[in-house]
Amino acid sequence: MPLTSRQKALRVVYIVVTVIAAIIVTAFAASRLLFVKPNVPTTQNRPKPPVASGEPISSDAPEINDSGRKEDFFTFLIIGRDTGGGGNTDTVMLVAYDVPNQKLSVMNIPRDTMVNVSWDIKRINSVYNVYGGGDEGIQALFDEVSQLVGFIPDFSVVVEWEAVGEMAEAIGGVDFEVPVNMNYDDPTQDLHIHISKGMQHLDGEGVMKVLRFRDGNNNTGYVNGDIGRIETQQKLLKAIVEKLLTKVTEPSTILNLAGVFTENVTTDLTVQNIFWFGQQAVLGKPPLSIDNVNFVTMPCTNKSVWSRSFAGKSYQFQSYV
Repeated sequence: MPLTSRQKALRVVYIVVTVIAAIIVTAFAASRLLFVKPNVPTTQNRPKPPVASGEPISSDAPEINDSGRKEDFFTFLIIGRDTGGGGNTDTVMLVAYDVPNQKLSVMNIPRDTMVNVSWDIKRINSVYNVYGGGDEGIQALFDEVSQLVGFIPDFSVVVEWEAVGEMAEAIGGVDFEVPVNMNYDDPTQDLHIHISKGMQHLDGEGVMKVLRFRDGNNNTGYVNGDIGRIETQQKLLKAIVEKLLTKVTEPSTILNLAGVFTENVTTDLTVQNIFWFGQQAVLGKPPLSIDNVNFVTMPCTNKSVWSRSFAGKSYQFQSYV
């Protein structure tokens, strides 16, 4: 028996509703798989830091206050490895992301910060490499950072420093006010930096040169040395984050950034965890604003002290934070 016009219309409506419902269910299931909030490590399930060769220095890391944690408040230790300069972690940043209040705070720990270790030179940028990198290097660095700040970071992100330049390239470069004339040549690393003071549009290569610059030719450069470089790095990274927040919804940009991340970043976060943080930053109510991204440097004082050995020479005067 043929269907009436009313029955045909109802069938079409039924099919459309069924398809829409299936799409909603599939999208919900996909979102549950793609966007996964990370589980914060607790005192009980966190690995113990390793012991280096030589006489060990005893240090009891602070206990994690599992019961007193703010909801959806996460901390990260982000370290940048300069593979061109030997692989030391010259960039050490402690990051806190307060998701409900959409506040991102970043504290730089100067690379020359003195730490209580059993070897020379006693700088924090050596810890990761001394333990051979990887999980042991991270746990050792977690331990040293905890002595400085009183808590153990939740997660680690190890970035090959070149990734920052590639990220800047993926978003079309960035406009930045270069604070000083940057002129530096190091033929041993094939590193040549020549960037004028003032507003510049920096591509990926330019970003890397500004980030690396510290001491210029003929003793020019930042008056306050590495602290000056940290201040510039913070301002440049903030400029990159600001532009990134405007570009991160573009499919081509997402694909490019995913490639940069896959090739240059090692972390104990899963891809789904990273998607979750991205979702909170972009789609949060309100979304993360550059006005709520704050960079600071760990309060410190520079001191010069004797060191037992350095580059095969004994009793060298070393500068520490």
